[in-house]
Amino acid sequence: MIKTIDLNSDLGESFGQWRMGNDEEILGIVSSANVACGFHAGDPVGILRTLKSAQRNNVAIGAHVSYPDLVGFGRRKMDIANHELTADVIYQIGALQGLAAAAGTKVSYVKPHGALYNTIANDEYQAIAVIEGILAIDPNLVLVGLAGSNILKLAQESGLSTIAEAFADRAYTLQGELVSRRETGSVLHDADLVAQRMLRLVTEGGVESIDGKFTPIQADSICVHGDTPGAVAMAKQVKTVLQQAGITIQPFIHS
Repeated sequence: MIKTIDLNSDLGESFGQWRMGNDEEILGIVSSANVACGFHAGDPVGILRTLKSAQRNNVAIGAHVSYPDLVGFGRRKMDIANHELTADVIYQIGALQGLAAAAGTKVSYVKPHGALYNTIANDEYQAIAVIEGILAIDPNLVLVGLAGSNILKLAQESGLSTIAEAFADRAYTLQGELVSRRETGSVLHDADLVAQRMLRLVTEGGVESIDGKFTPIQADSICVHGDTPGAVAMAKQVKTVLQQAGITIQPFIHS
């Protein structure tokens, strides 16, 4: 049986004259794009440009919803009322759906960003608020979340389809959680090492933890960041190594 895996990346994050990442190159590598919705990054012109490029490259589109935190790039946890968070999620998905329609494509899934992503992995209250927002606007949308996290279980119990995600350039604890960015070694920069780790993830179902022990991680999608130094080269290397091993890169969403 041929193994398949999805490669996704966070895109559409440029804002006005400020440029973030290289969307054009990354869209030639990945199979799914998590596109900013304006709350942590992105402006309408740039988002539309990214969506049009994704459509040309047959890349699936996801709404990269966030806390309302442009200044902090969505990386600051917020104590926000549940009904406000639900409305924020609906608002962001709706905005991206409109731009996607204009670009000749559609939004197929939702992947929360930054602090929101990390918070709802285990915070049941905010997790439910996000889930309710997705269900309110389109229950057919798929929720992408951290592999092994409680949010995936809650979403499934609510009737949403889910996809478990792993991160190519992040270190993992022995418990299968991401090592905090505050700790040394939390972000990996060696493209060859990262590619081999992802090959092991797909073929063996896990990676080596920061403690040097094998950690089981079951994931259907791998995030390759597009906004870090050497990101394009790393994404290319991951894709090349996987394909050379006979692994097919394709979106988990099929039009």
